Amino acid sequence: MAVLTMDEVVYTYRNKYQTVYALNGVSGEFNRGRFHAITGRSGSGKSTLMSLLAGLELPGRGTIRYEGTPTTDLDRNKYRRDCAAVIYQSFNLFPLLTARENVMYPLKLKKVEKEKCRAYADEMLVQVGLTKEYAGRFPAQLSGGEQQRVAIARALAADAPVILADEPTGNLDSGNGKHIVEILKHLAHEKNRCVIVVTHDMAIANEADEVFRMEDGRFV
Repeated sequence: MAVLTMDEVVYTYRNKYQTVYALNGVSGEFNRGRFHAITGRSGSGKSTLMSLLAGLELPGRGTIRYEGTPTTDLDRNKYRRDCAAVIYQSFNLFPLLTARENVMYPLKLKKVEKEKCRAYADEMLVQVGLTKEYAGRFPAQLSGGEQQRVAIARALAADAPVILADEPTGNLDSGNGKHIVEILKHLAHEKNRCVIVVTHDMAIANEADEVFRMEDGRFV
């Protein structure tokens, strides 16, 4: 069974003058062990869909299900903490926490004992190619590629079955970008995660197992 499914999902933005259909009847499914890419021009609905898959918003109509349960029926705080980890283009690291402390954050939310948090965070940093010398550095002391690896390590620490990445290579050079894609592919194929990447970069899409192209709020 697919870990995430969408059935005729509609989401609208309304203002004084008009109703804009950001999503207009989107259906599809995402599976564990697969690297999925969602492509499309700016304004096609990619980021809105990502917000709904992450449980930050709910559909206006239609249904998104996680392992068969509609997101409307989930404890969405728990869902975001335990089930769906988001990697942002802008990294979203806490600037006053070290790399290690950023990775420890989701573990602390789960009440994991401090020393176990620390050891596991260091292990996750090593998995994304950052040795212990980086663990004590603050985000401002890291390059863009290093910050993105910390963001991925934090998503790994959450141990979520679904990993959502919003333009994860948008702020990186081609070399760092390629490495991040390899990490995400490894998470899907070797760690059995459901990895969903929103991107406008067809070089990333070409690495995916499955590509969904969005246009005017629909898959085409």
